[in-house]
Formats: sequence, C-alpha cells, structure tokens
Amino acid sequence: MACAEQQPEQPSLLRVELVWSPQAGQVCQRWLELPQGSTVLQALNACPECLPAEGPEALKVGVWGRLRPLDTVLRPRDRVEIYRPLTVDPKEARRQRYRDRGERIVSRHRPLAGKTQR
Repeated sequence: MACAEQQPEQPSLLRVELVWSPQAGQVCQRWLELPQGSTVLQALNACPECLPAEGPEALKVGVWGRLRPLDTVLRPRDRVEIYRPLTVDPKEARRQRYRDRGERIVSRHRPLAGKTQR
C-alpha cells in the first residue's frame, strides 16, 4: 500500500482592513491578507506606504476606533486605523466657530437637561 503524499498545509490567512489619512480630507484604505495570529505591528509593516519616516512606534493606532498597542493580535475582518495628530484643539476650533457665527452652536442630539415641562 503506497502512502499518500502529504502536501504542506497552507497557513490560514487573516483578512484585515487598514485605514489611514495622509492629510486632511484624504482617506486611504487597503485590505491585507496576513497569517493567523498577526499583530497590529505586522499589519503596519505589510503596508509601508502608510508608515511615517519615524517608524510605526511613532503612530497612534487603533482597532475599530479604540487605541490599541502594537502587539495586539488581530482577528478576521478587523479594521486597523492609524490616527494623525490633531492640528487644532477641538475646544479652540469650537470657540472660533462661535466667534465667526456670533451665536451659540446647539446640538440637536443633546437632551434638554431638566428643561422639560411637566
């Protein structure tokens, strides 16, 4: 009886999405196929055009909108996001908009805290 020739097993691949914004108003997205057990750092290294000259350690990175360390193990269909530093403090930007408009900016989604009639 002849032995069946065993073929080496293909390592199962993990598909993740990498999203970054090189400049304001521009968003880049790339799907990556990585080996199971890959980390955020390995995903970043698989896409060199998204990395700054300082290297991946200088980046703030998250998975699905939450900051994560570079050694975080990825799961299938994870969305890895690279965050740019803020150019303007959000509070200062709001103050400037208020000065420009001359009126208070009211959010429609904010409940009227205690101002409802009974």
